[in-house]
Amino acid sequence: MSVCLQDHLLISFADAEDQNLASLLLHCVQLSDGIHQIYSIKQIVTLLKKMDKNSACSPMIKCCLDIVGVMYFSLGAKNPLKKVLASSLNGLPEHLTTEAVHSFVRCLKEELKTTDLCSYRKVMDNLASCMENFSLGMMTFLQFLQKSLIEIQEENRNLSGNSIAETRLMHDLLMAIKVSMMLLQKVQEIFQGSLWKKPGSLVWQSMCVLLKSFTNFLMDEGLLPTVQTTSGLAVILFTKTMFEPVEKLPCLVSDLLLRSVKCAIVPEWFVSSCGSLCTEELSDSVLLSLCHGALAMLEWKNGIMGENGEKLLLDIALVLLSLASQLKESNMAVSLSRILAIWTNSALDVLESSSQNLKCNLNGNSNTTGKLLEYVYTHWEHPLDAVRHQAKLIFKNILRIHQATLKGSVVKSDPFLSMLTENLLSLEWHVKGKYASLGCLVECVGVENILTVDGTIPAQILDVMSDQTLAPYASDLLETMFINHKSHLISAFQKNIWINHWHDTWVSPLLLILCEGNPDQTTYVIDYYLPKLLKCSPDSLSYMVKILQASADANIGSCNTRGALGALMACLRTARAHGHLQFRDIMRDGLLSTGCVKQGLVHQHNQVRIDALGLLCETHRSTEILTMEEMQLIQFFITYNLNSQSPAVRQQICSLLKKLFCRIQESSQVLYKLEQSKTKQELIKESTKWDHFATLQQYKDFMSSMCDKLFEALFPGSSHQTRFSSLTILGSIAEIFSAPEGQTQAVFQLAQEIDSTHVQTLIQCFASTFEEVKVLAFELLMKLHDMLDLQDLENLHLLFQAAMDLSISTKPYDCVTASYLLNFLIHHKGLLSVCLKNQQVAHTFQIDEDMSASTMEKNTLAVIKYLLANLEREIFQAEKSLLQAAASFPMYGRVHCITRALQHFEYIITLNSLFMVAKLILMSYRLSSVVSPIVQSSSPEGLIPMDTDSESAGRLQMILHEIQPRDTNDYFTQAKILKEHHRGDFEKLADDEPVENVCTEIRDKERQTCDVTAQMVLVCCWRSMKEISLLLGMLCKLLPLQTVSESSDGLITVEQVKDIGDYFKHHLLQSRHRGAFELAYTGFVMLTEILSRCTSESLRTLPQQWLYNVLEEIKSCDPSSKLCATRRSAGIPFYIQALLASEPKKSKTNLLKMTMNELISLAVPVNESPNIIPQVHALNILRALFRDTRFGENIIPYIADGIQAAILGFTSPVWAVRNSSTLLFSTLITRIFGVKRGKDENSKKNRMTGREFFSRFPTLYPFLLRQLEVVARTMDSETGELKLHPSLFLLLLILGKLYPSPMDGTYSALSMAPFIPFIMRCGHSPVYRSREMAGRALVPFVMINQIPSTVQSLLAGLPECTSPRIRQNSVHGMLIQVFHLLGSYLESKHRVNSDLQQGLVDIITCIKAKVWLAKRQNPCLVTRAAYLGVLVVLSDYLGKSRRKGTQLFGFWEEISRVISDSELMTGIHCFSAVPGFTQYLQSITKLVISVLSVAADPDFSNCSSPVAEQMMNPSSMVVHLLQSDFHEVRLPMLEAVLLWWKQVNSKQATEEKRGPLSLLSDLEVTLLRMAKKEKHPECFCKVLEILHCMDLSNVLPRTEDSIKMNPKEFLNWAMNIINASDSIKIQSVALKLASKLVMESEMRQWVQLVTSCCGDEQQTDIRLAAAEVLRSITPLFLTNQKLILGLSSTLAMWKCVVLLLQSEELIVRDTAADVIRVAQSQSNISKKTEFAFRVVNASMALDLAFGILCELLQQWNQTSTGVPVLLEWLLGEDELKKDLETATLMEDDNLFNKGEVNFWAETLTNVRQLSKHLFLLIPATRLNSPDQGEFLRLARRASDQAKIVTQLLKELPPTPEFSKTVEFTRLAIQNERISTCLKILTLLELDDDVCKNKENSEK
Repeated sequence: MSVCLQDHLLISFADAEDQNLASLLLHCVQLSDGIHQIYSIKQIVTLLKKMDKNSACSPMIKCCLDIVGVMYFSLGAKNPLKKVLASSLNGLPEHLTTEAVHSFVRCLKEELKTTDLCSYRKVMDNLASCMENFSLGMMTFLQFLQKSLIEIQEENRNLSGNSIAETRLMHDLLMAIKVSMMLLQKVQEIFQGSLWKKPGSLVWQSMCVLLKSFTNFLMDEGLLPTVQTTSGLAVILFTKTMFEPVEKLPCLVSDLLLRSVKCAIVPEWFVSSCGSLCTEELSDSVLLSLCHGALAMLEWKNGIMGENGEKLLLDIALVLLSLASQLKESNMAVSLSRILAIWTNSALDVLESSSQNLKCNLNGNSNTTGKLLEYVYTHWEHPLDAVRHQAKLIFKNILRIHQATLKGSVVKSDPFLSMLTENLLSLEWHVKGKYASLGCLVECVGVENILTVDGTIPAQILDVMSDQTLAPYASDLLETMFINHKSHLISAFQKNIWINHWHDTWVSPLLLILCEGNPDQTTYVIDYYLPKLLKCSPDSLSYMVKILQASADANIGSCNTRGALGALMACLRTARAHGHLQFRDIMRDGLLSTGCVKQGLVHQHNQVRIDALGLLCETHRSTEILTMEEMQLIQFFITYNLNSQSPAVRQQICSLLKKLFCRIQESSQVLYKLEQSKTKQELIKESTKWDHFATLQQYKDFMSSMCDKLFEALFPGSSHQTRFSSLTILGSIAEIFSAPEGQTQAVFQLAQEIDSTHVQTLIQCFASTFEEVKVLAFELLMKLHDMLDLQDLENLHLLFQAAMDLSISTKPYDCVTASYLLNFLIHHKGLLSVCLKNQQVAHTFQIDEDMSASTMEKNTLAVIKYLLANLEREIFQAEKSLLQAAASFPMYGRVHCITRALQHFEYIITLNSLFMVAKLILMSYRLSSVVSPIVQSSSPEGLIPMDTDSESAGRLQMILHEIQPRDTNDYFTQAKILKEHHRGDFEKLADDEPVENVCTEIRDKERQTCDVTAQMVLVCCWRSMKEISLLLGMLCKLLPLQTVSESSDGLITVEQVKDIGDYFKHHLLQSRHRGAFELAYTGFVMLTEILSRCTSESLRTLPQQWLYNVLEEIKSCDPSSKLCATRRSAGIPFYIQALLASEPKKSKTNLLKMTMNELISLAVPVNESPNIIPQVHALNILRALFRDTRFGENIIPYIADGIQAAILGFTSPVWAVRNSSTLLFSTLITRIFGVKRGKDENSKKNRMTGREFFSRFPTLYPFLLRQLEVVARTMDSETGELKLHPSLFLLLLILGKLYPSPMDGTYSALSMAPFIPFIMRCGHSPVYRSREMAGRALVPFVMINQIPSTVQSLLAGLPECTSPRIRQNSVHGMLIQVFHLLGSYLESKHRVNSDLQQGLVDIITCIKAKVWLAKRQNPCLVTRAAYLGVLVVLSDYLGKSRRKGTQLFGFWEEISRVISDSELMTGIHCFSAVPGFTQYLQSITKLVISVLSVAADPDFSNCSSPVAEQMMNPSSMVVHLLQSDFHEVRLPMLEAVLLWWKQVNSKQATEEKRGPLSLLSDLEVTLLRMAKKEKHPECFCKVLEILHCMDLSNVLPRTEDSIKMNPKEFLNWAMNIINASDSIKIQSVALKLASKLVMESEMRQWVQLVTSCCGDEQQTDIRLAAAEVLRSITPLFLTNQKLILGLSSTLAMWKCVVLLLQSEELIVRDTAADVIRVAQSQSNISKKTEFAFRVVNASMALDLAFGILCELLQQWNQTSTGVPVLLEWLLGEDELKKDLETATLMEDDNLFNKGEVNFWAETLTNVRQLSKHLFLLIPATRLNSPDQGEFLRLARRASDQAKIVTQLLKELPPTPEFSKTVEFTRLAIQNERISTCLKILTLLELDDDVCKNKENSEK
């Protein structure tokens, strides 16, 4: 800080020792460090406080105070020194305060004289800071404020277009208004009385001028909303201060709001200052601001304003609620909601002392409250959080207002609150607003009243928590309810009584869900609900643990459910994380054993594993010491959980372990500090000291062991998941255990554990095909870079050369590897010398010039120049032959590496860097000119330019000419005719070489032939365009721009920026390939963002100019325009998106508004235009803008216009318009209703109430109604003529998204009733699909209580059988509507049950009256099927609900007659070609099945009902249907039989579920015969499934004569199906069926069958079936003490288990892991661990499988025979060379083939786990001489393979991990397999030299 002072004066006062006030102040002024200045000021103030009264007037004190004043006012408002000065000076003694005030006043008066506009803000800040403490001349203040307001407003007009400067001025203006308001309030305090209120006084005149300025600001729509709002406050405040009489003020404000001011009766000063408010039409924003001002600035408490104030309050509510339906912009909607919330608070203040009239006008039943509630219901699901929050506050205050109006009556019995409760509970739970409102209601009436209405509410809310979007709302409501319930119970009962009741209500449902709920539900319940419950009642934890412990052993869970063990883990984890428990307590109190924790850590259920890990890692205290037990458990977890396929699980694992490492770090620092403090004491207990050191050593050993395990996991062939997890965890360790400055002791440092092998491993991770692995490895190396001596890296030249080779690879992902490798090498000191070997780089790189630069900067510059030199040479070659470039050196890789290197480039403005940037830009243009003809062609995807030799060089030009864009503005108006000479050229070309060839042979420099596909050419071109765009964008983003031409302050000139902009414009508007223009868009966005923040006027206005130009080009319809009219307008929408997105977010978004208005006008043309191209472009651009989330709520006001444009565009005769309209409509539906996340078409999650929809988009109400009326007129034609209106589909689709709400009330302006008759008429359409849609669309429009009457009226409208003319289309449409309405009514939970019985009777009466439509009297099968569908709905409901009564007997009799008279019983003579035949068969069969289910119910069969009488022999009816000739009958019947069998076999089957047993008697023979004869695949599959459910071992011997097949033949028949059938599902079921019947004689064939079904080539369903089979046969064959299958077959089956445990499909692995669960439960399997693992994940299951198998070999006494087989598994197949050749061929065959992507199976994990158990088994293996032969053969084979591998490794090129990644990985894996096998064989001490020479063979 520097302040101009009279130095000599201050120096003259200073003393020699620098101890007096002047000396300290002089020293303070000369300081540059702010912290030292603050300390100095405090010293000065301390001295001032010590001054006596006599010295206060001394010249030195005055001088010092003047200087302090200058210091104070020169500082910015947010400067800490200013705050210190203010607080210090406030504590001065009284005798100094007066002098200080005088000094500050003098300084401030000087400040007020400023004429610099830029200084006004600082002066106003100073004014605001002094307002409370200093008295100044008011006129000086007022004059300055007048001047500043006028000048700021004038400057704002001059800065139009400069959004940054405008925004700054707006904030200055805002501050000026706020200071004016503060000043006015100060005036009233200072000047008591009304002298200053005289109209002639200068103060009064100044105030009038200010008031006029505020009014102008208020009326100016061009200002920021905050300025308008604050101006509204100022207008009301000034009017309130100046207006007399005060009691008339509310009337004046009310007249202003209602626009009824009479100028004759208001004061003249008010008319002259606020005349525009009295005479002009007030906009919505002005009214909002005035309402806000009135509510905020007028006195509402204590009834000061009387009845006039009460009237004003109601008038404000009227105005605000009228505005609610008019406001479109989101910021206005937010303001309105906030002001309404303020209004409710003001109403509460007024009600404290109000009249009875106001209470009547504000109670719950009043009109005002009703409208407020309607506002809440409309906005409680608003897309803006702020609006939703305010809606909740408004609802809460409405309840408080209603309570305030009650005269001591009982709130709980209040009819308004009771009705509100009933309405809220009747809403469905997907309505988010329901939760907050119910929470408010609970606080008002108490939870007991809610639970009295419906006691199942807690369970209902918990059920909702499976949806993440609803879970937070549900948990908040539950918390409100259980806290309220607890308070109520505590006040009513003793603890031991209330706590049990509370647990039953809130805890018991929770425990049930935790144990058995679906994964999503349990996760969200634990995350959101459980912590709140434990916080409310910590004592409940012991109750939960006690319940769960009792069932933990029995209910251990599965892959789908947590079980009691998982629930226990979750509860304890949550309790520990929130400080209710410590791990030591858990272990000490026996809440959980170590074995249980281990079981949790390897549980099959993902979330149980995470909870178990969370129990170890999460703690309330970050310095809690880790126990040894915790460390061991963490290591155990790491072994089996790195390879998780779920990204969410991996992230949670890494996050939890990071918390653990932080805890180790923080607790270790605490231990170090404890040790240091103890050493200072004289008496130290050595034992305690030892404990601390022991813990620190344990920490170090644990972290070292963890790092070893993590690096070991990066072995060759490890999966992407394992690498991701390991590298992420290592990254966390490197980050947490770094050595920060000042920390002397570190418990662990990763750098100390890393050697060159580890570094090499990390570098090899760059070769991964997953970029996130490259990123993690690179980041880890960079974190360790400063601590590691990476400068000794070997083979630098080879790695650099590998990177260069990869940068021109034809594989697109190789250049990414090259970029990471180069960015790593850039940090190496020796890289510069490698780069300088290139002559071109050495020539242009002046090393002397850059000596000041760092190694990294020099290396980066050298690498970029090296790449650039090579790229220039390659572009030169590509200009000659693009095919040669695509095949040999696609240039995009070089550009990609340059772009990535630039991200690390710390620029220094030198000639070298300037030259490089200019060269890069020119290179980009040159490369673009080579490849752009391809991506700008009409069909870039299949183009091969034939330019292979000089003779055909002209062909490329001819082809490029012919592929010029055909989709420009003349696309729809002119036909393209091929010119004759071009046709001749094509004929000549066809003679020479066929054009159809998509693959061209060319020869590279070595004349080696290689194939060039169209894909390679296209990839080369569009990726080059992509990389150029990213490079240019990156240059603009990272490097400084020259603000003025010819200046030296940037690396990119203004001209270059403009050229880059033109380049992007050219390619965005003309590229046809999506990849090219999408990435050009990314680069263009970088450029526009820079331009929008640029200070140069010419650059800042470029986006606006470009936008105007492109809109004009779109509107112009110029035939010569090259804009793409197909491909959804290609890059045009992207171009406009980028330009609009660059507009500052806090501006008025004028560009967006202008563009949307232009596009809407083009999309909905007023007049028919012959050229529809502008309309197509407009629709496509609108679609892109509506999809872009960056525009947020600013785009919402245009949605209604967009919907209208889409619906009207769908009526266009031109296909292009209809297509674009459809896409726009789809986007708008998603924008309005949200992204559809479920498959249920009838779900209300992506819907909204009609009131909410039409309130948000009011203009759509008349539009949709009018359109629907037009559509409805075309239906039900008298002539039966087919008329399909184009808009019908869209209208029914959008109307089907709306639904009525019980909260809608009687607000008729937006009633949905007018739509109902038109939708009903749409149901008469001659188009079947339209009738279906109309039926579905009608349901949401009919209220639940109106459905019975609507159904009855529809049924009554059906024709009689005697009607002369029956129009079947109309009948069908009406029946479809009845079907959907009835289904909705019977499924609804919100109907009144008392009305249901009578409604059903009335509906059934109507149905019986028109039942002829279901019989033969009706010749139309379609309508018969529809009527039968209605009967099925009713029958199913009556059966499930078990409704009885004499009224229903007639219904069952009628149904029985319908069935008995149907063709199903009497014989079918129709053919499937008859319309509706299939539907009729399916419907009548469903009806029979429904009736059979009812007849089988014991409740019905035991009573004398028509169902029981008519269906005396239901099983014969089943047989009859199963023997039908039509599969439409057989299939549903078989599905029903299968369901009945499963019910009968179910373990949970109760007596009532065993009712179907009567339907299944004597079906065995029928089903077996069906199985032999059935030809229909689906029916055949169902028959096999039923047979699998049956006990065939008892059935087959009894039915042998009937089916002419014994059990053995039947088994063979079942096994033959697997080979004969093409259906995967049939094969799967047949395999399970055959395995159930397997017998000893057919064992070998069956084993081969199962083994073949486990191969990787098989479909998932087949492998899943095989896993289920293996699980079922485990006790009998796999773990039996007797080898029933023989050793060879048993081991083959075990190998199948091992293969399936390594399957990529999780469901297959989980099912295979169940084999281990079953095996572990067998008595002969010993439990080697302290805990028997049962439900384990696949990784643990694989380990256990090998252990069990080795144990079984010992039990079978077959170790000498079994070990060679296991060694064969270990060694693998012996076709290494062949595999490598195949892999190489496959790699070269496919451009995008990433090789063998490893998603789960890890060969070396398998090898290491098997070898671990073999090393334990070998000592127990006793070999006799005859047994050694097999082992010797294996040893020789391993030795031979070792030699082959060694030779192949030598033949690989340098850096094979990059150049031959697949081959290198396979050889590395095989090398370890051989090495492990030879080590095991060595342990056997064979009599052969092979194993002894193992080391030589390995070498």
